[in-house]
Amino acid sequence: MILVIGLVTAFVLLMIFGNRSTRPCRWREARSRAEDGAMFYRCAACGAETLNRGGLPKVCLDPTKGTP
Repeated sequence: MILVIGLVTAFVLLMIFGNRSTRPCRWREARSRAEDGAMFYRCAACGAETLNRGGLPKVCLDPTKGTP
């Protein structure tokens, strides 16, 4: 019973504090395409691509949704 309550609590906290703007995104790092310290990322869900120095992108870059 305690396990079920813990799982439900964890799920609710993820829903509250999760970043909704990147929830569907699944970023993959492509080290072979990195340039001058910037890492290249490609979204496995929508195909968006970006060079980023600060880690994973914070917003969805899906070209069909327009600019965030």
